[in-house]
Amino acid sequence: MDQIQRIYAALTGAIFAPLFEALYGDGNTVRAIVSALVFFIAMDWLSGTRASKKDHTYASKYGIDGIFRTFFILLLPAGGHLLDAAAGLPGIIFGLLSFGVLYHVIQSMTANVIRAGWCEWVPINILTKITEWVGSEIDSKISRAERRREERGMNND
Repeated sequence: MDQIQRIYAALTGAIFAPLFEALYGDGNTVRAIVSALVFFIAMDWLSGTRASKKDHTYASKYGIDGIFRTFFILLLPAGGHLLDAAAGLPGIIFGLLSFGVLYHVIQSMTANVIRAGWCEWVPINILTKITEWVGSEIDSKISRAERRREERGMNND
């Protein structure tokens, strides 16, 4: 790595590390929770993209909107941290929002995995429990996919 690249890397760290800590707080637990959120959001994107390609409902407009949704979702725990700081709370609102978002993202990811047809890699007894857990999410995604297909003038062939 040449000197210029090292300077850019150092400047990036000098800008983003304090920004991250100001938004989310500091400590290993905070980093682990936010990392888990980013990881499962990436898994949700991956499975959702494959599911929509499989059922022919993929639309770049919906994907672009997903970038804004993801940005919003990642800012919710940051807002929780800011409210905790304002109220002098020890991370309670941050924790509630973080785990609420994580719960929803994992539900969405699991529903997408089932829609994508990847469920054969999950043992059937676990799949049954997961399906019960995400049933309403699956129904919602299928309904939305059908609406998008109809809006684009596609049939169910």
